[in-house]
Amino acid sequence: MSAKMMTVSVNSQKKLADGVYSMWLSVGTMADEARPGQFISVYSSDSSRLLPRPISICEVDTEFRALRIVYRVVGEGTKEFSKLRAGQKVRIMGPLGNGFYMKDKKAVLVAGGIGIPPMLELAKQLDCEKTIVVGYRDSETFLSGELEQYGDVVIATEDGSVGTAGNVLDAIRENNVEGDVIYSCGPTPMLKAIKAYAEEKGIECQVSLEEKMACGIGACLACVCKSKEKDAHTNVHNKRICKDGPVFYAEEVEL
Repeated sequence: MSAKMMTVSVNSQKKLADGVYSMWLSVGTMADEARPGQFISVYSSDSSRLLPRPISICEVDTEFRALRIVYRVVGEGTKEFSKLRAGQKVRIMGPLGNGFYMKDKKAVLVAGGIGIPPMLELAKQLDCEKTIVVGYRDSETFLSGELEQYGDVVIATEDGSVGTAGNVLDAIRENNVEGDVIYSCGPTPMLKAIKAYAEEKGIECQVSLEEKMACGIGACLACVCKSKEKDAHTNVHNKRICKDGPVFYAEEVEL
C-alpha cells in the first residue's frame, strides 16, 4: 500500500458541534486502500502554512470512492478547512500510517474527544460483539447516534450532562463493560489510564496515539514516541507515530 498525493473535491461539509466539522471527500481509489485507524494529511492553500494537518479517517465509502474526516478547529489551518464547501478542491496525501489490528474477539472501543471519529469505521468493520465507550466534555455528543448503529454505546461526560459523570474509565467501571480486546484513541492521559486498566485486567489493548506531525511519512522523525524495543530505522528506543503507528499494541510504547 502506498500513499498518494492528490487534489480532491469536497463532496459535503457540516458542523457537528461547537468547533467540530464533518467533511466528505471524493478520493478515487484511495478509498479502496484506507483502513480504520489510518489518517490523511490535509494541506492548506496558504503557502505560508507549509505543513499539512494530519486528520484521522472517520468513514470509508468504497462504493462512491469517498472518505470522511471529522476534525476540530484548533488553528488557522483547520479553520481554513472548515470554510470549504461542496465542489471546492483541497490537496491531501494518504492513506497514511498503520490502522487497527482487527480481531475476532469481544471488543471494547474506547475514545475521547476528537479521538472518537476513527472509531466509527472501526465499529462498522469489526464483525464481533462490541461496546463503544466515548467521552465528551458536555452534552454535544457528536457521532454518538451514528455509533449506536454498530454497537452498544456508553457515554461519559466531564460535566455529567449525559451518561456517566466523569471519564471513559469511570463509565467502563460503572457500566460493568467487559471485553477481550480494547481499541482506544484519544488524549494521552486517557490512553495511559486505559493501558493501565488493560494490564490490570489482562486484556489485549491497542492505542492510537495523537502527536504533531510534519512529513507524515516517517522521514523527519518529528513525531516519535518512546518504545520498549529499539526501532530498526533509528536504532534507539523510538517509534515514528506517523509511519510505525499511529496504532500500536499498548505494550509496545511508553505513554
